[in-house]
Amino acid sequence: MSGTQGVAGGGDFRPRVEKLLTDILGLMGFPARLDLQDATDGSLSVALHFESGAPPGVEPGKRSQVLDSLQFLLNKMLHRPGVERRWVMLGAGAHPEPRPRREAQAPAAAPAATVEQVAASAPAQKPARAAAPAPAAQPQQRNARGGQPAQQASKPAQAQAPAKGAEADERSLQVEEDPAFREAVRKLAEKSASLGRFYAFAAMKTEDRARVLKAVEGVGGVKVAAEGEGRNRRVVFTPAKPAPMPKRSLLPDDDEDDVDA
Repeated sequence: MSGTQGVAGGGDFRPRVEKLLTDILGLMGFPARLDLQDATDGSLSVALHFESGAPPGVEPGKRSQVLDSLQFLLNKMLHRPGVERRWVMLGAGAHPEPRPRREAQAPAAAPAATVEQVAASAPAQKPARAAAPAPAAQPQQRNARGGQPAQQASKPAQAQAPAKGAEADERSLQVEEDPAFREAVRKLAEKSASLGRFYAFAAMKTEDRARVLKAVEGVGGVKVAAEGEGRNRRVVFTPAKPAPMPKRSLLPDDDEDDVDA
């Protein structure tokens, strides 16, 4: 066994990445030409050029939940305990933009901002005390204590509340029914209830989520609801009596905190 075998940054790393991606994309039914290159942040960048069209929910040059899941799975298979780790980034039709670690950005910005705030706050307090006795300022302070400005400040927060909940109204949408789609969704709901398994639909349009929620009406033993926001929104099937997963199907419990979602 050579010294680089089994090491994520070793000489066999690129061939392993290329073989794993080729096998996974082939099983998905979306073969692609792979363009591998070293990224500036030390990771391995891979551009996926799909031969017969991209999977649903994947657009060239944009991030998607499908690519995020594929990237997570690939790095899980590459990064085993006891090996040197090197991150792999995936992009559709082009190389993804390198994303610096958030923990590396915070220390650089904090000291400069703290020094400026301390230096600016000391002289600014003295002129403010000299202007405090002005008669025009006192009525404004009394009005503030009376609670009127506080009520005005709460209105924007109240106005934003309906905007967040507006995304959770798929059940109220009027959509055209698809009999084949409805039958497939109801079978999945019945399977979730009978086996006690959790299922989810991701990367769906709002109209398709509405069709799913309408299709499962009347199916017992399972709760179906839309969760999340934006491109992370999904339809989740939750059985009334969940069954434990077999231990052999669980992923290894390592480097969970290394995932940069």
